[in-house]
Amino acid sequence: MQNLLKLQKQLVPDLLNDMERRYTILRSIRLTEPVGRRSLASMLDMTERVLRSEVELLKSLHLINFQKAGMHLTTNGRQLLTGLEDVMKDISGIHEIEKQVCSVLGIAETIIVPGDSDKLSLIKNEIGKACARQLERLLDEKNIIAVTGGSTMASVAEALADVDVMGKELLFVPARGGVGVKVSDQANSICAAMAENAGGNHRILYVPDEVSDVLRSTLLQEPSIQEVLSLIESADIVMHGIGEAMKMAERRNTGEEGMNKLKKGHAVGEAFGYYFNCEGKVVHKVSTIGLQLEELPQFKHVIAAAGGNSKAKAIRSYMKNAPKSTILVTDEGAAMEILKGE
Repeated sequence: MQNLLKLQKQLVPDLLNDMERRYTILRSIRLTEPVGRRSLASMLDMTERVLRSEVELLKSLHLINFQKAGMHLTTNGRQLLTGLEDVMKDISGIHEIEKQVCSVLGIAETIIVPGDSDKLSLIKNEIGKACARQLERLLDEKNIIAVTGGSTMASVAEALADVDVMGKELLFVPARGGVGVKVSDQANSICAAMAENAGGNHRILYVPDEVSDVLRSTLLQEPSIQEVLSLIESADIVMHGIGEAMKMAERRNTGEEGMNKLKKGHAVGEAFGYYFNCEGKVVHKVSTIGLQLEELPQFKHVIAAAGGNSKAKAIRSYMKNAPKSTILVTDEGAAMEILKGE
């Protein structure tokens, strides 16, 4: 494939340019549908005249439809877009970037979606879809999936409505207690959404993410909590996000002493209640109930998801502690920044 693409670039470069442009238009419509021509032209930095010509062609090919509310993809358009993803990664060089990121981070696999979720928040939905496809690929007949909270995992839950898990037995369990005040982004809510969208079951962990040592000892004696913790330990797949240190500390309502500790330790990344500096050193850990960082290597599959240029330092810092078998799902913005830091 690579050799063919190189030859095509030399012989008919306009063909590949047209292909990339139309793929970008289709993908942008999928991200924002229903969308009007003016809004789409502005998003793509393209004149309305050029965009009009392109979308008329795509309509004639039955790849998009026009409605009063705006343009949207047809079933054929969605199928074509999915089929083109790997080809477009070769054309744009993203496959090569994925290999470079794996080498820099020392992990098994990296999946990169085009774009930067810091610049376009809808790219986070693409990360969610990519995670859902990875999960679909890794599933056995019976599965326990441990899931953390966060907006990226919430995107994964939404995307699971579009994957094929027919005949699979799925049990989603929260890997952590609740963090922050936004209920929809907490692990319990996300597990419930994943179970509903994938036709599986879920369990609830009725504990806050951060607790005192005394309360932790008491809660660990509760049979219902012990049952969920046992399920977490038996999980086949772990799916989790990676946070920016100071933002996660704010979500946890960390006190002045803890914030000073993070600042003094130059913390940049967070996962599972552990805060890391740029070298990957743990500079602070909160007392939590649920999956612990040192337990990760025991799991068969670990999928980490985070995107956006601003998350690059957090990803790099965490990956110095991550299992080598980790699959990272990220976006182009984070990936390019990760490589810059090398």
